[in-house]
Amino acid sequence: MSKKEKINAFRGSLVIPGGRVGVLLVHSLGGNPVELRFVAQGLARQGCTVYCPLVPGLGGGTDTSGLSSWQDWYAALEGAHDELKAHCDVIVVGGISAGSMLALRLARERASEVDGLLLFAPTIWPNGWAIPLHFNLFALVYHKWVASMMRLRQRAPYGIKDERIRNFVIESFKSEGRPLEDLFGRGGGLVWEFKALARDVKRRLREIPQHAAIFHPREDDQSDISNAFRLQRELGGVVEVTVLDDSYHMVTLDRQRSIVVDRATEFVQRLTQKIEEKAAVARLVKGKGIAE
Repeated sequence: MSKKEKINAFRGSLVIPGGRVGVLLVHSLGGNPVELRFVAQGLARQGCTVYCPLVPGLGGGTDTSGLSSWQDWYAALEGAHDELKAHCDVIVVGGISAGSMLALRLARERASEVDGLLLFAPTIWPNGWAIPLHFNLFALVYHKWVASMMRLRQRAPYGIKDERIRNFVIESFKSEGRPLEDLFGRGGGLVWEFKALARDVKRRLREIPQHAAIFHPREDDQSDISNAFRLQRELGGVVEVTVLDDSYHMVTLDRQRSIVVDRATEFVQRLTQKIEEKAAVARLVKGKGIAE
């Protein structure tokens, strides 16, 4: 990709230039694109152009006022999609945890412009074994101003089973001067907006037609595997599910990240080949029609 063709990315985003197959990946609630770096690098090695935007409002530390809405997050993702679409012919969209809900909405609203889905520990609602029971009371909060007075903290192991990797992530936060509260806590207003986003997505899952690949840990501490199985049942297209047996929620960082990278890459290659074969058949049929 030449300098002239460079993607105009949000500040703090991860962009890896490549070919005409583009992959747009969305980070988690309060997270950042580093969560997706290993997957992005694996896809880039196969020639993909990968864009992991730091979504304003969704990303940690990007909404200190607490005024952003899920509609703002989605509008930013549409802008990122437009940017990637200008450089690529095939586009696969994906996300980790809450980011998967934004990816699903984009696939629904732009069905003709999204060719496939990669969903990593998709979260319709946080219900893993490490989520405190009192968190369920948040479902009874109907006004954002009430939610904004709350602060919801995560509990160990913070989505990472491998202690060495978990400690590395914590030390990285410290070295960047970021408060650990950004890693371990979520503002109630942020969670309230996510709840509204998930509600919008889950009521129309049948309208999402793309071929999807889901990667979910069996023992997810943040998002029970029932989230993945619901998507498998209700999405409108073919859904492949890989169940991981030695990872917690952050599957793109944890012990089995190599499996996630390999299978995600293979999925994109297979999907691209299928699209190319379909296009070749269409050209052949069109050519015969003209000849006749």
